[in-house]
Amino acid sequence: MGVCGSKLQKQAQVLMLGLDGSGKTTLLYKLMYNESVVTVPTVGFNVETLETDRSSPSMTVWDVGGQKKMRPHWKHHYTDTAGLVFVVDSWDETRLEEARKELHRVLRYESLRGVPLVVLANKQDLPGALSPEALCLKLDLIRVCEGRAWFIQPCSATTGMGLEEGFRRIVYLMKTPLKRTQEDIKVKMKSKGFSITAVKQVLLCSR
Repeated sequence: MGVCGSKLQKQAQVLMLGLDGSGKTTLLYKLMYNESVVTVPTVGFNVETLETDRSSPSMTVWDVGGQKKMRPHWKHHYTDTAGLVFVVDSWDETRLEEARKELHRVLRYESLRGVPLVVLANKQDLPGALSPEALCLKLDLIRVCEGRAWFIQPCSATTGMGLEEGFRRIVYLMKTPLKRTQEDIKVKMKSKGFSITAVKQVLLCSR
């Protein structure tokens, strides 16, 4: 992935949300330029375009500030959103309930009904970070994502681990019918150590 060239004409809008401090801007620029940048809380938004393979649309990624005063403005970006990326600090358990509430509030909007979701479980490089399976339970993803294609991807904005995989996943979910994602999600979850029960619950969610 990288900066989009002029050859790709189709574009899909991807909205990247998450609490302040979750690492949204850091991971976006790590993905774009493979550089670790020092960021300040985003007031407003950053917009970058990522290229994918030639068979897929390029992605215009809107990284919107996650401070409390910014969150009421998130809804102004929902129109025409083709994919949603929600970044969670998997190391800071003290803010997980806040992240859960904000994610659930976002997913209740009618304009985002059926829009695929990738949750990026960021800061996996830090000791004590919660696993994707634990985050899945803490965020109540199985229930709240009913009728929606979704995936949770472990990643690290610092090392770059899992970032490309996460954005490739949102591309896949955007262009693949919901039913066709079930078996693939099952295989991916098993490979990442999810229990059989969790896999079955996710597949029920995707029906």
